[in-house]
Amino acid sequence: MRVGGVNIASGKFMPLKLKDIQAPVASEMTEFEQKFRKSMRSNVMLLDKITSYIVRRKGKQMRPLFVFLSAGACGGIKEPTYRGASLIELLHTATLVHDDVVDDSHYRRGFFSVNALWKNKIAVLVGDFLLSRGLLLSLNNDDFDLLKIVSNAVKEMSEGELLQMEKARKLDITEEVYYEIIRQKTASLITACCRVGASSADADAQTVDMMTEFGENVGMAFQIKDDLFDYGTYEIGKPTGIDIKEKKMTLPLIYALNQVGRSEKKRIKKMIKKSADEPRYVSEVIDFVKASGGIRYATEVMEDYHAKAKAILDQLPESAYNTSLRQLVQFTIDRTK
Repeated sequence: MRVGGVNIASGKFMPLKLKDIQAPVASEMTEFEQKFRKSMRSNVMLLDKITSYIVRRKGKQMRPLFVFLSAGACGGIKEPTYRGASLIELLHTATLVHDDVVDDSHYRRGFFSVNALWKNKIAVLVGDFLLSRGLLLSLNNDDFDLLKIVSNAVKEMSEGELLQMEKARKLDITEEVYYEIIRQKTASLITACCRVGASSADADAQTVDMMTEFGENVGMAFQIKDDLFDYGTYEIGKPTGIDIKEKKMTLPLIYALNQVGRSEKKRIKKMIKKSADEPRYVSEVIDFVKASGGIRYATEVMEDYHAKAKAILDQLPESAYNTSLRQLVQFTIDRTK
């Protein structure tokens, strides 16, 4: 028997597998994939070819999984749950296609991006198409409450990105501003998944708000884990330094800079500004962050958000959905990529 990644019989740690976590909603997820494919179809041959390519290279499907498990834990999966999951995937995929154009990125999850294969103009139009499909899916079914939730998340994601860009110029992000950035950039979408799931199950207002708080805590922990990947640990692997090169001020670095005097802080910031052209500066910054306790501090904060998320699930009735939600939260913390 395995509980939270630990085999009770042997006492050994066994990483949770996403397939096992999906078990209570496996049939619903299969049905969702069919409905989602249908929602992306077009009579324009080029557009249909591109959307088919997007569907084939989908990731772990964690966002719809949060929707379905939240719905199951809060009253039951219903037809609006499928539409809510599709809405989130459509609008989020639209933002990813546009992001790749903005970032001039030619790869996503190991595959060529849409703009790499079909150029920027077509990619922007594909993103617009996906956005409109999501809007129509909700409007045609009077899912105004779900549309409001997801639209607000997309708004916050845009604001978070712009706030981060604004602050990156001066490298002056405080810990409070950092939390606001990741709340908007990352946590807002996971929050929307959990709120949509609870709303689609016709849960009462208190439960919907509770799942909103749950999603935000999971999202915050998820992003801090992502930030830790940049520095590398025994569990995570080799440091990449990508955030440092892009002058993104993440929690480990923010904490480390707050532990030193003005002159040392100025010296480190100079290295960050030149890190894109001088790889040795990246290594020096990473060593500085580790020596200053930045990794330890960020890990503690991540675990605190993790604990808050689990405490909220304690308030829901025990069920297979609740158990899988707990495992999914653990999965986001234990993942190695």
